[in-house]
Amino acid sequence: MPAKCPLHRSTEVSYGYHVPNRNQGVDRAPDDPGHPPDPARRSRTRRGHPGARAGRPAAARLPAHPRDLAVRRTPAGRGGLLGHRPRPARPRRQLPSTHGYRADAIAAHLAALLDALGERQAHVAGIDLAVAPAFALAAAYPERVASLTLSEGLIGLLPGAEDFLRQGPPWWFGFHQAPGGLAEDVLANSADRYIRHFLSAGSRHGLPDDLTRTIVEAYRGKEALRNAFDHYRAMPATAHWAATWARTGKLTPPALTLGGGVLGPATAGQLEPLATRLTAHILEDCGHITPIDQPAAFARLLTAHARTA
Repeated sequence: MPAKCPLHRSTEVSYGYHVPNRNQGVDRAPDDPGHPPDPARRSRTRRGHPGARAGRPAAARLPAHPRDLAVRRTPAGRGGLLGHRPRPARPRRQLPSTHGYRADAIAAHLAALLDALGERQAHVAGIDLAVAPAFALAAAYPERVASLTLSEGLIGLLPGAEDFLRQGPPWWFGFHQAPGGLAEDVLANSADRYIRHFLSAGSRHGLPDDLTRTIVEAYRGKEALRNAFDHYRAMPATAHWAATWARTGKLTPPALTLGGGVLGPATAGQLEPLATRLTAHILEDCGHITPIDQPAAFARLLTAHARTA
């Protein structure tokens, strides 16, 4: 890619939703010929690839220079191995299990990750559960975000999504938020069927069988489910943070929203009063999992947005 292209200069930060992975969250960029692209990771920026296939152990995949890294975040491990919790912040004290899953806490981790990689800015993309953390990174650290792309997700309960929330949040929000690990216990022997239900409902064209198997396997076990559901349990705290920030904040990085067949214009509606530069698109013939149902359109719009940021 030309040296003048911002994608060539910036690290990718992609907080892929709902696809916990047993590998570390740092991988080669998808243009590595030895590491072919795969849509299992649902948010990418460089050259429009939806994701990169999980393969060799992470240590074997690390490139020699941070500029070649494609940084990926997954709900289950929050950057570590699946099922491992982040170490508590100092001073050590008892924190709710969802503390580290608030959008602003995840944003702080992403900013620290950019520091560790020696990168000043990144093109940031978030889908579904990743929308709130991606927004939080752009809101709290605008100087670190070259462009922001959000698709099919909500930013707390900010105004603009009233049509989608007219009858309240989807039923699974409450189920996943139930305290005491209720959802994990109920699904202990049914996770395979449960995950396949959402994958089927989320795509109008269907996911490849190998990708479906990879995602289902990643959710195997109560700890993997707990790590995913803790994002939902942190939603009230994330909503409070977003509402507080929105009272006086303005989103300055250029923003793009790509609506699908579930939330449609809801994400753009929430951003409209906050963003100084906003472009909104609705992807046709598309379900909830936008990079799967319309990969070419998704990649084209995202890449064009990053190039012109």
